[in-house]
Amino acid sequence: MGPGTDVWPHCTSLDNRHSRECMPAMIEDEDPEDFDHLSETKFAKPPRNGPPVRHSLSEALLVDTSNLKSPKGPLSPQNVSCMFLPVFRSGSCSEIGPKPYMEDEFICVDDLQQHLHAKPDHTLTGAFYGVFDGHGGVDAASFTKRNILEFIIKDSNFPNGVQKAVKNAFAKIDHELADHSSLDNSSGTTALTVLILGRNMIIANAGDCRAVLGKRGRAIELSVDHKPSCTSEKMRIEKLGGVIYDGYLNGQLSVARALGDWHMKGPKGSDCPLSSEPELKEVTLTEEDEFVIIGCDGLWDVMSSQYAVTIVRKELMVHNDPGKCSRELVSEALKRNSCDNLTVVIICFSSEPPPKIEIPRSRNRRTISVEGLDVLKGVLHHV
Repeated sequence: MGPGTDVWPHCTSLDNRHSRECMPAMIEDEDPEDFDHLSETKFAKPPRNGPPVRHSLSEALLVDTSNLKSPKGPLSPQNVSCMFLPVFRSGSCSEIGPKPYMEDEFICVDDLQQHLHAKPDHTLTGAFYGVFDGHGGVDAASFTKRNILEFIIKDSNFPNGVQKAVKNAFAKIDHELADHSSLDNSSGTTALTVLILGRNMIIANAGDCRAVLGKRGRAIELSVDHKPSCTSEKMRIEKLGGVIYDGYLNGQLSVARALGDWHMKGPKGSDCPLSSEPELKEVTLTEEDEFVIIGCDGLWDVMSSQYAVTIVRKELMVHNDPGKCSRELVSEALKRNSCDNLTVVIICFSSEPPPKIEIPRSRNRRTISVEGLDVLKGVLHHV
């Protein structure tokens, strides 16, 4: 994948593979336990051009604190939550894995106002992140990375109708991929974006990338994997005349939603089994929200959301570096024999490491580890 910015810090290789990572020098960490081997590698067309991997590590304060005043009287839980000022830091890592070609892309923008060269009187405090898992070549993923943010910002509904602007941007990207003669119209990509304005975070997903929120050690999934076998997607596909063979849409594609892939779609504007419409989720950030992990399916095929959150939180408490955490997740996925390209972006909401979770002492002897308790909390949260 290519990066979201044109500034490249010091780059280091990862296990002698075709990967780079722009962050300070790495330290050796303890290896989490390995999982069983996964299925065989799938191959796709090579990308047309561009380097296989690029990475970014950045930090930005996204809220203007100059005019904030302390509330009068005692602080209620609501007041404490409203005073939360997120500090956005991001780190990323991308790895070609066992596949012969790199078809992932990603973007990291920690400060929208600076990135867009907005005027000082135009208060556009926010951030933007995305991961794009290409297939059939890198054309669709590269085009989406280069244009998705601009399409959102320039939409007539932005910023008063952000969700509508995001949906329109996804549709425009999809149509542009059909119209550009220089792009392979059989190329496609899944897309997951995270747009943050102030404390409001909008996640948009079309495909099987995933966004997971780390909330005091608990994993909260912010997106749904659009696999053809997913019940809701299966019903939609079959209603529109599509079929699923061995988990593949029309026997060709392992996702139910994607941008591009016009060799599988009908006329523009018509309903078809392969949808480009993203599912959206909006979240208001609080002081309990510590970080978000976004990654392509090469990570989630071999790792649960809760396990990824546990690893990241543990590593942040040691070195407080989201870049090193993203590298740790990629390394762990490779140990678990991921058979796909791997791309991970970690977005932190504080400049400080996560606080230690205090567990009340009990007279009864505890027989479960702290990590085990984190997993149990995540499971019970969804019951």
